[in-house]
Amino acid sequence: MRILIVEDECKTAAYLFKGLSENGFSVDTATQGEDGLHRALTQEYDLIVLDVMLPGRDGWTILGEIRKAGKQVPVLFLTARDAVADRVKGLELGADDYLVKPFAFSELLARVRSILRRGPTRQPETLQVADLDLDLIRHRATRRGQRLDLTPKEFALLSLMARRKGEVLSRTLIAEQVWQMNFDSDTNVVDVAVRRLRRKVDDPYASKLIQTVRGMGYRLEDP
Repeated sequence: MRILIVEDECKTAAYLFKGLSENGFSVDTATQGEDGLHRALTQEYDLIVLDVMLPGRDGWTILGEIRKAGKQVPVLFLTARDAVADRVKGLELGADDYLVKPFAFSELLARVRSILRRGPTRQPETLQVADLDLDLIRHRATRRGQRLDLTPKEFALLSLMARRKGEVLSRTLIAEQVWQMNFDSDTNVVDVAVRRLRRKVDDPYASKLIQTVRGMGYRLEDP
């Protein structure tokens, strides 16, 4: 799942990026209101974490533009302003939740998961490919009922392949979606990650789900 953080406090943005990434989310950040609005309007996200007080455009204005454009992506407001009137204003504009700073990351994570479960762009909570099951909310993967011990990046890679099962995913696309960056063509980080994932997902089982498509990339499918 992709999350956009629009937050001008660099320490807070970095804190949220690290915490959400470690919990298996693909995260983009913007520190300026205009940049955040541009990303929200031109890219697809499952959730936007939006600060109210931003340089350029405030969070209320950004949310108004997002809704005016017809995008119903869920929005979680972050703000140091805890007046009831401010919270009511944000919710009336179409925000899904409102969290006052300072906050505990555990509470933010719980609210993020709650919004994703009920939001208008709600994604499936589970995915299944053959005897492989993924719980996207709890970030758990099992095969034949046995838990797979995956790192956050391994789970992100596996869930990407499961969402697009049967589709050949290029190394560039995988790098962009899982690591949020472009790798040089001679970098084998994707190949190494897939090799490690195979050891856990495929090696103990007779049926192999992760397939290499020579010269193109990888796909996950039920053989």
